[in-house]
Amino acid sequence: MAIIDVKPFIMRNAIVSFGTDDFAKAVSSATLTPAGGTTPFKGLKPEAVFTFPQAVTWTLDLEFAQDWSEEDSLSRYLFENQGETIAAVLNPDDAVAGTTSWAITVAIAPGSVGGAVDSVATSTVSLGVVGAPVPTTIPVP
Repeated sequence: MAIIDVKPFIMRNAIVSFGTDDFAKAVSSATLTPAGGTTPFKGLKPEAVFTFPQAVTWTLDLEFAQDWSEEDSLSRYLFENQGETIAAVLNPDDAVAGTTSWAITVAIAPGSVGGAVDSVATSTVSLGVVGAPVPTTIPVP
């Protein structure tokens, strides 16, 4: 049996871009999340048990600091582009050679406005991914 090596990383210098703009400074959490499951069927005979896989769907889940004062903030970008589908990239490890970058197309939805007293106003959005993420290994020079 082969022993598989592991190279974990700390997510602290990521790229979260929509189009050509990297919004990672505003983002505290970025996760590509799959959702799927199975659909069972049971007939009236003991051997009539079937399980069918469902298609997997994806979301880009973001938590970010709200910023309504800057014209090019993530808060404003999501608000002004709601309903659009935009090319995006999530690279959790800062495009370091040999790491993986994920290309996606997302359906933009706006975040919330406001928050609790004495707290940084944050927002959480779940952006639907069109299709599936496409992994690309950053080439080693």
